[in-house]
Amino acid sequence: MNRVTRPEAAQAPDPAAVRHAVVVGGGLAGTTAALALADAGVRVTLLEGRPRLGGLAFSFRRGELTVDNGQHVYLRCCTAYRWFLDRIGGAALAPLQDRLDVPVVDLDRPAGRRLGRLRRDPLPVPLHLGRSLAAYPHLSLADRARVGRAALALQRLDLTDPALDTQDFGSWLASHGQSPRAVEALWDLVGIATLNAVAGDSSLALAAMVFKTGLLSDPGAADIGWASVPLGDLHDRLARRALDTAGVRTEVRTRVGAVAPRDDGRWTVHTPEGTVEVDAVVLAVPQREAHALLPEGALDAPERLLGIDTAPILNVHVVYDRTVLTRPFLAALGTPVQWVFDRTAASGLTSGQYLAVSQSVAQDEIDAPVSVLRERYLPELERLLPRTRGAEVRDFFVTRERHATFVPAPGVGRLRPGARTEAPGLYLAGAWTATGWPATMEGAVRSGIGAADAALHTLGRPRPAHLFALEEAA
Repeated sequence: MNRVTRPEAAQAPDPAAVRHAVVVGGGLAGTTAALALADAGVRVTLLEGRPRLGGLAFSFRRGELTVDNGQHVYLRCCTAYRWFLDRIGGAALAPLQDRLDVPVVDLDRPAGRRLGRLRRDPLPVPLHLGRSLAAYPHLSLADRARVGRAALALQRLDLTDPALDTQDFGSWLASHGQSPRAVEALWDLVGIATLNAVAGDSSLALAAMVFKTGLLSDPGAADIGWASVPLGDLHDRLARRALDTAGVRTEVRTRVGAVAPRDDGRWTVHTPEGTVEVDAVVLAVPQREAHALLPEGALDAPERLLGIDTAPILNVHVVYDRTVLTRPFLAALGTPVQWVFDRTAASGLTSGQYLAVSQSVAQDEIDAPVSVLRERYLPELERLLPRTRGAEVRDFFVTRERHATFVPAPGVGRLRPGARTEAPGLYLAGAWTATGWPATMEGAVRSGIGAADAALHTLGRPRPAHLFALEEAA
């Protein structure tokens, strides 16, 4: 392993000189870092081991369908991801709801009384959700009142307090009067989808960040957006076009074997095709890959990266011969099914309907055979969607992301490194770094911006104006 050495008489970079940076990894974090660096006049090479860009938010072909590996959504408060969509020219292809509206079906309730809604009114925080919670049928009157009090207590939490990361969200909810039913029907309904963990397994710091930012910061913060086209159209095709236009050299199917510091303060990046000498390197790869590439001394405690565990997400895909869901999506209670999305138009299907069932916290099912999942989920969809009864199932398949997110457990905050390392010219990006966000597309883009910002400071290049605008929005 190469040890980091610091030149004894390092000179300040010449702002007029053209600097060269390599970004390792073409997911959202790496693509963002490459665009931000190129926008500041840095010559950028982006190296990605897969044959495509997009990281864990990608598409593939299955017969006549273009399938996303999993259903990804974002919120209006995701200012960095919205900037990314604008930057690649894809904002119109991933529209936001005009106003938060989430249908929630509880199969434990009598027929005809199963549908509830979580939606906002055009009122200031926290009144914007008041009417919705007051009428939410899946909670008792007492639970609805206690939810309001817990929300006010959440609003008072200081997200910069490191003690929040030592506590779990479930215990905090219980200490603030939240019943198991309230946790299931409200807090986990949102938290599982955003954190990929139940409340009892989630860091209070990350959970509080999600709920304070999404539900208690601005009336429209939680309005939901999702791609109306395959994710590959955004994160690969449009992203690659934006990179090309910015002058970034993008090489896919190129795996980096090592990065090594040079005595002159520059870096050598090793690939099977050869080596390249650059002024800065951004490692925008998963934490275990980053750990393997780090030269000795780059982090004070590099083993902490190996302590950031990962959690899976399972997606069940079903194609019916007819329309069985008349809404764009819904959430479910009283069933193993969590969230169901209509992906018919986005996939290119011309007849019937294609549904994607997104299952977070999927540790118990991630390795289950397709036949077992089919026996489990088709009857549940029949219970949830009466129109499926008698419908023909034309296709049933499963996508699995075994390392979809990092585990947001209490204590994870101290394991997540910042963008800067102890090695001048080497930076880290990825949703697992210290963005303050859970493992989301927003967190990935923020990490890429943070890494680019740190690199530009070292390289003596001014930040592009749009990064200042993004910081203001955030």
